[in-house]
This record gives sequence, C-alpha cells and structure tokens, in this order.
Amino acid sequence: MSDPNAFTIWPKIEGIDALAELALNLRWSWNHAADELWEDLDSELWEATRNPWVILRTVSKDKIKSLLGQPQFRKRVDDLLRQNRESFRVDAWFQKKHPEAALTSVVYFSMEFMLSEALPIYSGGLGNVAGDQMKAASDLGVPVTGVGLLWGQGYFRQDFDSEGRQRALYPVNDPGQLPIWPLRRANGEWLRFQIQLPGSKIWLRCWEVVVGRTKLYLLDTNDFSNSAAHRGITSELYSGDAEMRLKQEIVLGIGGWRLMRALGMQPEVCHLNEGHAAFAVLERARCYMEDNKKPFDLALNVTRAGNVFTTHTAVTAGFDRFDPELVRKYLSHYAQEELGISLEDLLALGREDPENASEPFNMAWLAVRGSGQINGVSKLHGQVSRRIFQSLFPRWPEREVPIGSVTNGIHVPTWDSAEADALWTSACGKNRWREDHPAEDDIRRLTDEQLWKMRTAERKTLVGRVRERYARQLAAEGGSPSDAGSVLDENVLTLGFARRFATYKRPNLLLHNPERLVRLLSDQQRPVQLILAGKAHPQDLPGQALIQRWNDFLKRPEIRGRAVFLSDYDMLLAQELVQGIDLWVNTPRRPWEACGTSGMKILVNGGLNLSELDGWWAEAYSPDLGWALGDGMEHGEDPAWDAQEADTLYTLLEREVIPQFYEREEKGMPSKWLRRIRESMTQLTPEFSATRAIREYTEDHYLPAASGYRERAAKDSALGINVLTWQQDIARHWSTARFGGLSIETHEGRHAFRVEVFQGDLKPNQFKVELYAEPLEEGGPELEVMTACKTCPAPAAALIYSAEVPATRPAVDYTPRIVPHHASASVPLEARQILWQR
Repeated sequence: MSDPNAFTIWPKIEGIDALAELALNLRWSWNHAADELWEDLDSELWEATRNPWVILRTVSKDKIKSLLGQPQFRKRVDDLLRQNRESFRVDAWFQKKHPEAALTSVVYFSMEFMLSEALPIYSGGLGNVAGDQMKAASDLGVPVTGVGLLWGQGYFRQDFDSEGRQRALYPVNDPGQLPIWPLRRANGEWLRFQIQLPGSKIWLRCWEVVVGRTKLYLLDTNDFSNSAAHRGITSELYSGDAEMRLKQEIVLGIGGWRLMRALGMQPEVCHLNEGHAAFAVLERARCYMEDNKKPFDLALNVTRAGNVFTTHTAVTAGFDRFDPELVRKYLSHYAQEELGISLEDLLALGREDPENASEPFNMAWLAVRGSGQINGVSKLHGQVSRRIFQSLFPRWPEREVPIGSVTNGIHVPTWDSAEADALWTSACGKNRWREDHPAEDDIRRLTDEQLWKMRTAERKTLVGRVRERYARQLAAEGGSPSDAGSVLDENVLTLGFARRFATYKRPNLLLHNPERLVRLLSDQQRPVQLILAGKAHPQDLPGQALIQRWNDFLKRPEIRGRAVFLSDYDMLLAQELVQGIDLWVNTPRRPWEACGTSGMKILVNGGLNLSELDGWWAEAYSPDLGWALGDGMEHGEDPAWDAQEADTLYTLLEREVIPQFYEREEKGMPSKWLRRIRESMTQLTPEFSATRAIREYTEDHYLPAASGYRERAAKDSALGINVLTWQQDIARHWSTARFGGLSIETHEGRHAFRVEVFQGDLKPNQFKVELYAEPLEEGGPELEVMTACKTCPAPAAALIYSAEVPATRPAVDYTPRIVPHHASASVPLEARQILWQR
C-alpha cells in the first residue's frame, strides 16, 4: 500500500529511489553488502548511527548526486538492489518444503521488536526474540507479518553520574530519522483509523517497516487530532501506571487486528508473543462475527484454533493484571456493543475463577482461553509454565497441562562477526542459515589455526571498540578520555557479563567475594579481564543498587584497566560484545530465566558459556561444550545457596577455565580450549538459531493452526458449531457422570481392569475412559484407552469399560478416569473437565 519512492523528500535525482529502497529495507542490518555505500556517503555518520536512512536524510543532495554520477558507485547501487529483489522473488525454504501449504499469512504481535539500533523500539529479551524471528522468517520465506507499536521515546537510555549511579534518559524517536515510512492508501492518504476509549475515539497512525521480504507494521497515537493525553499512549515502553499499560495493550491488540483488516489481510494464524497483545483474540473473533453473522462464542471457538500464544514469563507476578473496574471503564462498551456479550463474560475470560468478581483480569489467562496452542520458550520453561498455568486446569496432572515449548534461537547473521561470517561461509556456504542445518562435519573440519585466528581477531576488534566507547563515556562523566587507552588487553582472557540488572539475575554473584575476584583480575601470570553492561528498570531500586556496587568495585586500583562497566547497553553494544567475548557468564536464579538468548549469540563467534543450568543452557549444556553452575534444582532466594554457587563459580574459573585458556601447545594455541569452541560451534549454533526456531514454529504450530482454523470456519462454521455444541453439552452434563465399581485381575503377566461407568446425560462419543499411571521416568504418563463392553453384564444405566496392561508395575499405580473427547478439539485446552475413579 505504501510506496516510499512516490513520496520522496529529495528533488528528483536519478538513482535516488534505488538508494531509498535499500535504506528502507532493514535487510542491511544483517546483510552488510551495502555498508560501503553508506560509508562513502558519510563515514562519520555511518559509524555513529548505523542508520542508512539518517544518512540519506542528512547528506546534501549535491553529495548524493555526485556519488550517483560515478559509474562505479551507481553500479554497486544497482547491483545491490537487483540482488535484493532477486533474493525476495526466489522460492525460499518454506516455498520449497511446503508448496501446497494452506498457510498464506501469520500475523505476529509483540510489544517490542529489536531489529536494529536504528529503530530503538525495544527493551531487551522479548524484543530480541521478536526481531530475530522476523528476520529468520524473511530468510526462510515464511509469510509472517509483524505488528507492534511505534514508541515515541522507546525504552530509556542510560548513563552514570560521577558516583556510578544510573541515570535514565528519554531521547525522542524522530520518525523522520527512523527507517520507517507512513503507510498510505492507494490515493496517497495516510492510513489512519479510530478505536474507542472512554469518552472519545482516538486516531491510530500506521507505519511500515520493511524487513527483508517481510513487513512490520507499527501503530502510534501521536496524531495531532488526539488529545495530549491520548497522544502520549505510545510514548514510553514499559513505563507508566496500570491504566497506561491497559491503553497500550488495547491499541496493540484491538488496533493491531483492525490494521490487518484495513490492509485487506486475512491471516490464518495469529501469534501472540507474550500476553500483551491478547486483546487481539477478541478483535479477531469480533471480525469473524461481523463477516459471518455469528455470535461471539462461536466466533471465538472458530478463530482460537488459529491463535498461537507464546509465554515468556517464569513467575505469575510477571503477567499483566488489571483491576476489574479499570477493565470496566475501558472495555464495557467494547464487550456489550461490539462483542455482544456482558462485561462479566469478558472478565471471565481473564480470570482463574470466573465467579470471583474481585479477581483481577489476567492477560495471560485471556491468551490461554483464546488460543489453540500455547508454548514456553525453552524445555525447562515449558515445565515451569505447566506449573504456573495448572490452576486453569484443576485436577489435571501437571504434565498434561497443554503447554509445550519451542526454545528460542538467535538470528545468526545479525550477531556474527565479520571474521566468523567469513569462516562459516568458507566451511558451509552462503545459504547456511536459509535452509536446513549446516553440516556438522563442515565445522568440525576447521583447524585450530583457523579458529584461533578468528578468535584473536575478534578479541582485538572488541578491545578497540570498548576503548572508543569508554573514552566517550569518561568524557560524558567528566573524566579523562585518555584513560580509556589503557583499558583491556587484546591477548587476555575476556569475560563478559551483560544483561538487565535485576535481583533474580544475580549480577552480584561474581562479586560475592570481592577479594577473590580481585586476585583473578590482577593475576600477572594468567590475567583475566571483565566487561560488564546492563540496565536496571528506572523503578527497580535494588537493581540500580547492584549497578552502583559494581561501579564502586571497579574503582579499586588493583584492577585498573582490567574491568570496565559500559553504559547504555543496547543492541549495537550487544553485537560488539558477543563477537569478541571469550567466556559469557550468566548467573540467574533457576528457574526464573525463561530462556535467555545472550549466551546463544556468542556461539557462532567461538565464545564459550559458563552459566546457571537455567533456560536454554539447561538443555544445551554438556561438559565438552562449556561450564555449568547449579545442580538442576530450585533453591529460591537462599543466601547459603548463593554463597555456595559463588564459590563454585570462582573455583571453575580458577581450576578449569583460566588454566585451559592459557594452556598452550607448541604452536602457542590452547588446543583444549579450541576443542570446546569447535564442538560448541558445531553442536549448538544451528540448534539455538532462529532458523531452527522458525522452522519448528512453522511445522509444529503455524501449519496445524492454519489447517485447524480453516476446518472450523469451512461450510458456514459447521465444524466450529459442532465443537461448540460438544463443549456446551460437556459443561452442562459433566456432573451427571460417575464411576461405579472397579475390579482388577492379574494373570499371565498382565493386569486386567474392568470399571463401571454411569455416563449420565453424556453421550458415549463425547468422552473417553482411560487408564492412567504416573510416568516412572522423564516423559509422559502411561495412558491406555479403555473400551466399552456392550455385552458385559452391568448395573442399569452403566457400561463396563475394560483394559489390559503388562504387569510390570503394581496395579495400584493405575487409575481409571473419564475425559472429554472430540476428534477436532484440544483437551484439556478446550474442555478442562476430568473425573477420576476413587
């Protein structure tokens, strides 16, 4: 709908449209073929911003015209544009692997997207996942469209005062300087539409971001037709009170789905990246009601089959909850006038107990009740999530709570160094992240010389960049920039610790015994250096205190030049760190890190991990790949356990990590260290890539969700009506079913079970009887379907159900149960009733 070339800000210069098209496609953020173009236009501005659009908006027309008039420069522009267009036209992995797929569109909702530092509309991990998955979807040709918010100030920026205290800064995101474009209708009109808030309607403006072959659409409320209060709704990310957050989530969820309608898109799949956008499931149902003249309950039943909910939260306190009166204020009209239901019915969708009028409205509960598939973001987080959400499925075993997992991955081309990219290309080819896994043998063939050359060059680059950054930081803090020249050494083992500073991440664990850490950092024979970075939320005073404690420690003269805390941890700084760090340290309190992706980013670059067995590392760790903290158990906030883990951390560094790095063979290389690097790169880099994650989402979630939605919607919602009728019958008649007597016989190595079932007002095809036993080891429970014996003698109104199992465990381990059953429904997600024989 939008054509930037039709609304160019420049006088007509031949070739300028081609430059604009390159600058406005964020493919340059992971494909660096065009970097030299932007350097030629303004090298200082490119180094400072990494934003081609800023360069085009800033450089004089004479400079642009002059360069475009040079045949060699013009040829590079034309060649790059042709290569871009050709790469978007050809079939990618999805088109080749699933040419007949019924999936034409996935809309991906997220509160934040981290795509490039040129578009600072992110906070951290959630945005990182969203941005990397958008890029991987582009590489693989999966038809994903993103929907988010254009934050006027984004997340805060950070610096330190002279005492080492964090200060929060809020620079304005000038849309004219961002690589985005107003989304316009065919007639040139800016695409805007209204949504209802109490007392008035507000205008939402629409923006377009091009991400390779995919699109991200952003909404904002900074329209001059809105009141000052409403214009500020999309001002700051993760700031303000509960009322502001509710308004933001209404704009994202309800406004975001209406944007799909305005664009004429009809996605089969709606992917909620966290519960912030859960109102989208309501708006999707409303649109289905409008299009098909169906009531809300049926519309939700049909559309939920196409909704996927990914939860990133490891503790229930992390879910957004809203006071019922606040929901009443903002959504009464929407419920009654647009959904055709009562406010109480809407509130019930976001409550554990629908009858509890005082219970807050939980966005995660709404997402569960509006989705057909739910997943956590690592295998361990899937287990944690089943425990968190079990209250929604009373009497169901925790293992059967319907939440799976798709472990996050990182978009490798965004995070690899130039040296790593060259080495991987030589070994695996240019298309290694656009198809299936790179061949493991190709990486294992890399020699120690190749790996050590890469690591040495990466560390040298990192030290240079840290010195440049630290010089600017010292100048801003009133210090002497020249002091940065003595910081770090390119030949020294370099540890990195960079993440959000929150108490559960235990950023002070490495500082638990300051004297022991000083001895490590000041060792003259086997020196170690440490780079730190990270922000604490402006309202998180304990997190800010941890930052100040580190800054106080770094003033000690014994470690001068061996440790530095870099301010304003952002995407660009993260890229610099993960490309050069030797050992990435991560110390969260298990199981509070749902996944974590920072440690994944060093894999492709030959960095190693020393991390708590939490999140992704709990499934990735092997002794030949890195080092681990913890015993795989949960210990809460136990100071004694923290002290024990701190001791383990120091001991691992002293006895294993540092000696192995400095144990050099005759060629001067650490062969044991390089062996770990080779195996880490080979085994972990592909497995923890966004390429793998998007393939998994596509094949295990998107394709089944698209088919499920289409099947329920077909033939005037016939299957949807059938499933809804079944649900209503189950809810109405479940209490009439009961068990009678149970008999067990054991003979010839088998247990034979016979149980009386009084089905009450239920029909036999609406439920099934199962024999259940808890698993003996890791894995799912033991289940055996019991069959009805219509000829067996039974009491009036009863049927006998029977089953046999091997007598390899006691018969008392098994319990008959009745569960709802429908061939096209997900149980217990869509029918949570269950009856156990006691």
